[in-house]
Amino acid sequence: MSAFIDAHRETYGVEPICRELAIAPSTYYAATARKDRPSARDLRDERLKKEIIRVYEDNFRVYGARKITRQLRREGIRVACCTVERLMRVLGLTGAVRGKKRRTTVTDPAAARPKDLVNRNFTATAPNQLWVTDFTYVATWAGTVYLAFVLDVFSRKIVGWRAADHMRTGLVLDALEMAIWSRGREGLGDLDKLAHHSNADSQGGFN
Repeated sequence: MSAFIDAHRETYGVEPICRELAIAPSTYYAATARKDRPSARDLRDERLKKEIIRVYEDNFRVYGARKITRQLRREGIRVACCTVERLMRVLGLTGAVRGKKRRTTVTDPAAARPKDLVNRNFTATAPNQLWVTDFTYVATWAGTVYLAFVLDVFSRKIVGWRAADHMRTGLVLDALEMAIWSRGREGLGDLDKLAHHSNADSQGGFN
């Protein structure tokens, strides 16, 4: 409503427009005054930004949102971690990421690469026509856990999986064996026309 009045006030005047809209001019003026003033949240955000920058700089620019939140709370500043995350994004601040990046796709250049049997067409009209396999890793307090999984493209169901503290070939093969076993248990063990596709890493092969 205020935007409409703002757009036409120079032509018709505020009072005539308010009369036609059946609202009091004082209501419009009050809304305009509020719009021009920063909200309580805006004011608090500006105060918190200064505190976040201070803690970030005092700790050699390595603290992330969780550590900054804990430090602010120790200082008596009550703030939620999600608020600190939001304001850090606005400020363009990021904490240091510890540990090295893990590679789960390790291609063996000496290995023969079989032909892509599906030609990048990842669709199926029935179960056990096409399975796709991949594996990833999850960081936990106990260390890195590697997870391999087999997905039936038709149902999008994970039919086999395996977790381990390594990413050797056995991890992928165990997931594939679980998929074969689970499909047999479900009465869907006919795999004569199955195509199994994985990425080109040395652990998973390809087809």
